[in-house]
Amino acid sequence: MNNTLLAIDIGSSTITAVIAKHDLESNINILGTGLQKSEGVNKGIIINIEEASKAIKDAINIAKRSTTEVIETCVVSISGSYTKSIRSSGSVNVPNGLITETEINQVMQMALYNATIVPEYEVVHVVPIFFKVDDSVDVDNPLNMNGSRLEVSVYIVTAKRTALTNIKSALKISGVDITRFVLDGYASAISILDDQQKKFGATVINIGSSTTEFVSYKGNSLIYNGFIPVGSNHITNDLSVMLHTPPAAAEKIKTEYGSLTKNYSSGNELGVRKVKIPRIGDEETYSEIALDHIQTIIHARIEEILILVKNKLKKSGILDNVGSGIVITGGMSNLEGIKVLADKIFDGIPIAISNPKNIENGYMSFDDAKMSTIVGLLVYSLGINRSYELDSSKKLMKPVKKQQAIVEEKAINNSSINTKSASFNDKSDLNLKDDPTILTPLRKDKKTGVSKFWSKISEWF
Repeated sequence: MNNTLLAIDIGSSTITAVIAKHDLESNINILGTGLQKSEGVNKGIIINIEEASKAIKDAINIAKRSTTEVIETCVVSISGSYTKSIRSSGSVNVPNGLITETEINQVMQMALYNATIVPEYEVVHVVPIFFKVDDSVDVDNPLNMNGSRLEVSVYIVTAKRTALTNIKSALKISGVDITRFVLDGYASAISILDDQQKKFGATVINIGSSTTEFVSYKGNSLIYNGFIPVGSNHITNDLSVMLHTPPAAAEKIKTEYGSLTKNYSSGNELGVRKVKIPRIGDEETYSEIALDHIQTIIHARIEEILILVKNKLKKSGILDNVGSGIVITGGMSNLEGIKVLADKIFDGIPIAISNPKNIENGYMSFDDAKMSTIVGLLVYSLGINRSYELDSSKKLMKPVKKQQAIVEEKAINNSSINTKSASFNDKSDLNLKDDPTILTPLRKDKKTGVSKFWSKISEWF
């Protein structure tokens, strides 16, 4: 549990890097943070490896300034723009009648084996929707249960191989080799939803700068994810084009006067009806634009985003399974009046605006809707009380309880003196041993002495 983690959120507007590890009580301890303007990235896709790698490297270097810890593993967000998701199932016999993590790993791997994966895509997540032991009802965690047969239904997220390779290349230039990938929307949901929301079903909509990603949860499982290539930058573009003003001025208008509910009509309480803006091509010339006209442009774009999301959820059948409602996060969730508009569009479904769970630290505030993904990456890798899952390296991630994490932390600390002289030739093997959240394969001991002799005799006869 003492692995030092580097979490990187590659957004279209900002790249965020955070270095963290567990403290002695299994809380997430932030060691360093770095923010950098995103370059070479468009709608979550790297379009210029040189520019993207420089921005990533700068963000990492800023985060490294405040710590001397050696980074042992890295987790990176990926956009839903190049993902495909499918469902699958698998089953295995339980030879000893008692279900262990070996059987759980086997049945998850079997479900993955049974799935039809598009050749150009790689697996990112294999998340169990439910387990079944013999003919029982759905089971969340079958560990240590008795039975003769274990079944699982899973939700599999895959991503385009070329897109992942480009991210790996950009990270390698930045000096990062060991990487796990996590779906952007999945990370956001992890950081936003509480246990009750997950239990009754909820959908998280993350409206970013150039994309809108949404995922649906039911129980402890991801059951649907979607993507729309529209975000807050499109509002800026709309304002720039329709008001004939430079993008910088349009962004300022959106930030300062963006609202879906303020009254900008004549005789309003604010006393402001118009704003002066520069003209494209002649920025020394200003023209006056009515604020209610600006409000109409912003309203139209936000309405479009929410309707597109609603239509996709409705088409997938998910809209009828959001028992605890819809949660909106991301930078655009701060827009005044977005909840009122969402209430009208998602008629009858509870709507909430949420920030991620705040992680106390002395570097930055995570209590910001823009931080949903980066917080989710940290909770995904270092958090407790998660469910089983095959990660992007197809290894089984195990649930971690707080008390268990403390015991493991102490065990690692006590054994650290004896491991200093160990061989470091096989780094990947050491990483697996040091990370108790990954189920490592069992190894057979080499036969020695008398056992070798009887083996030879048996071969002769």
